[in-house]
Amino acid sequence: MAKKKDQAPKEQAQQPPETEEKAVEVEQAEEIPETVTLTREEFAAVKSRIDALQKEKDETIAMAQRLQADFDNYRKRNAAIRADSLEEGTRELIRSLLPVLDNFDRALENCENVDPNWVDGIKLVQKQLTGILQKNGLEELPAEGAFDAALHEAVMQEEAEGAESGTILAVFQKGYKVKDRIIRHSMVKVAK
Repeated sequence: MAKKKDQAPKEQAQQPPETEEKAVEVEQAEEIPETVTLTREEFAAVKSRIDALQKEKDETIAMAQRLQADFDNYRKRNAAIRADSLEEGTRELIRSLLPVLDNFDRALENCENVDPNWVDGIKLVQKQLTGILQKNGLEELPAEGAFDAALHEAVMQEEAEGAESGTILAVFQKGYKVKDRIIRHSMVKVAK
């Protein structure tokens, strides 16, 4: 039996297995560098293909940048439109509440024979409403001195002694602005 064991390794050594042959071929192939030779035409074709791909990449990047800029402009435009719409809504709401302020003024002017506690209550409600509107940008237009067509609307003219022409004599209805935009001009009587 010992003889058989000794003979087996010799037989294996005498007959190289197929895997060893393949491993040697692979090692030899890795050691020898393959040289690639291109003709001028092939080189020019490869270079033109690389240039075309580079140009396509640059165009794609430029298009993506334009799209990003367009989207940024779109967001800014929508934000501006939203802000303008909000301000316009505020102006419209305040404009619709101006008759209420006028009625408070009229009520306070005509409360001679009324309980003083009731008058104080009306003044407090008027003050509260005016305060809320002022927090939202309401400002009363000045209606003293000279007539200004940008701020006032002359509904009457009258001769007045000692008053220069164009001087405001009386205010019939107060004018208001909201954040530098006039929402109602003052109705005034002007001296001739």
